Amino acid sequence: MKTLVIGYGNTLRGDDGVGYRVAEAIETWDWANVEAYPCHQLTPDLAALLAEQDRVFFVDASQPQNPPSPLVLTRLDLKTAASPTFTGHHSTPMDLLILTQQLYGQSPLAYTLLLPTWAMGYGEDLSPIAERGMRQGLRWLQEWLLTSA
Repeated sequence: MKTLVIGYGNTLRGDDGVGYRVAEAIETWDWANVEAYPCHQLTPDLAALLAEQDRVFFVDASQPQNPPSPLVLTRLDLKTAASPTFTGHHSTPMDLLILTQQLYGQSPLAYTLLLPTWAMGYGEDLSPIAERGMRQGLRWLQEWLLTSA
C-alpha cells in the first residue's frame, strides 16, 4: 500500500513544528512504499501528490491543553465533507482530500494524527511533552505501517 505521511507545522513556533519533525524522522527510514513530506502548511499543490497514494497520514500538533491530550487518530471521511476552503494561511486535511477528489477523481484513505503539545511560543525547541508525543507517534506509525502494509 503506497503511503504518504505529511507532517506539517511551524518549526519556529515551538511545539507547533512537531508534525514537521515527525515527517523529517520518517524520511530517514527509507522504506519502500512509504514517503514522508514535511511542510509548514497544507497547500493546494499537494493534491497531485495525494492522488498518487493509497493512504495518507496528516500529522500535526494538537492545541496545547492541561492536562496534555493523548495521541488522537481520526479517519477522514469524504462523505461528511463540505466544500474546500483554502486560504493563504489555513487549510485542512479534509480540504486537501476534497480538492484531490475534484481534480483527479480519486483520493486516498486518509487519517489525521494529532500529537500532544504544551508550548507554541517563538523558538525551535520542542517541549518535553511534544518530544514524548513525537516518540509515541513515530512508534505508533512504525507499528501501523509494518502491520498494515
